[in-house]
Amino acid sequence: MTTSRVRTWTVTASGGYETAWTETGEGLLRARGRAVGTRPEPYWVSYDLDTADGFTTRRLRVTVETAERTRSLDLRHDGRGGWTADGEPLPGFQDAVDCDLGLCPLTNTPPVLRHDLHRTPGERRLLTAWVSVPALTVRPSWQTYTHLGPDERGTRVRFTSGSFRTEIIFDRDGFVQDYPDLATRLA
Repeated sequence: MTTSRVRTWTVTASGGYETAWTETGEGLLRARGRAVGTRPEPYWVSYDLDTADGFTTRRLRVTVETAERTRSLDLRHDGRGGWTADGEPLPGFQDAVDCDLGLCPLTNTPPVLRHDLHRTPGERRLLTAWVSVPALTVRPSWQTYTHLGPDERGTRVRFTSGSFRTEIIFDRDGFVQDYPDLATRLA
């Protein structure tokens, strides 16, 4: 069974907003999102995310428009450890199964859903293909998600990457409700 929803966040880190149209079902997530930000410079971003079985990234297409230029990225994972950016191989990502679009609360969802961390205890350390916004550069990023337990708004999950650490609140469906200093979902 597929569930379709629209989710909107205030994205404090970019001084803007994001809306995503999502479809989830049987280990798959599809999302189309649009965002506007004012930091580090005014920009618009559009993205399409498709996952394969187990919520692993299959493809992320992103376009960013600023006053000076338009940038696009077509990030693909072949399901066997190979990643490409605009058709060019990305070495050093063979252990990655997730992408993480900068300033985007939606891309925290696939690893949480895959490991059921919004419902059950556990900790997962994983490599992601992290995409900066608005530059759209791709770099490897080790991230750890740790289930901390229920909260009146959902489930608390600690997120760490390098020296960065925060506690994200996920709703019962595994989507970000509150990501301190990044984004808060609107009712």
